[in-house]
Amino acid sequence: MNSFDLSGKTALVTGTSGGIGQAIAIGLAEAGASIVAVSASNSDETVEMIRSIGRKAAQISADLSHSDNLEPLFAESASFFGGIDILVNNAGTIRRAPAAEHSRSDWFDVIDLNLNAVFFLSQLAGRHMIERGSGKIINIASMLSFQGGINVPGYTASKHAVTGITKALANEWAGKGIQVNAIAPGYIATRNTAPLIADEKRNQAIVERIPAGRWGKPEDLKGPAVFLASSASDYMNGHVLCVDGGWLAR
Repeated sequence: MNSFDLSGKTALVTGTSGGIGQAIAIGLAEAGASIVAVSASNSDETVEMIRSIGRKAAQISADLSHSDNLEPLFAESASFFGGIDILVNNAGTIRRAPAAEHSRSDWFDVIDLNLNAVFFLSQLAGRHMIERGSGKIINIASMLSFQGGINVPGYTASKHAVTGITKALANEWAGKGIQVNAIAPGYIATRNTAPLIADEKRNQAIVERIPAGRWGKPEDLKGPAVFLASSASDYMNGHVLCVDGGWLAR
């Protein structure tokens, strides 16, 4: 199991105040990594949970939707524990409205965080990792990287684009010792999906389609994230790993 060991590695994880980001950060820490937890809101709980298992953790509060924030954020992140070995681009947002009523501000809010921040933070990490000769970048995609969804045109566009960025960066950086891959979570019970869970008919339709017969939990993403962050995935490049209870297979 040594190929899954992350001891001595440092992971920068975005969107760590709860849900998927918190679970992934804790999962990487459980595998041995030190964590730089980044979120627009407070990640104290996440940091304390990581420290409680004897791992190092630092916190940065930042709005990633403003590209001017990214370079100083990455520099600060790299200063804590001697560099960044793993980047997890998890931070994201969603705006729900019919396409005919989808406002320009909602569109740009989603694209700025879900897409632009992913590329520019990956670019900064990529330069850093090229100099070091190795690195892992994990982007968080979605079932809506493959499907159109309903009332979420900006989110769908951003998540389709995330898969494209993942493949494009893998093509350029695989030969430099950097693996760029993505995880596409299925329907995971988080704040973002709370409106779907609260909609009795929509909730029932979703669960009936999932072969596993349940919503996913954030903790279901721990193992896949550790795999993609570790040397066990050194020959995996440009892949989108679906963790969906069988949703896409149905």
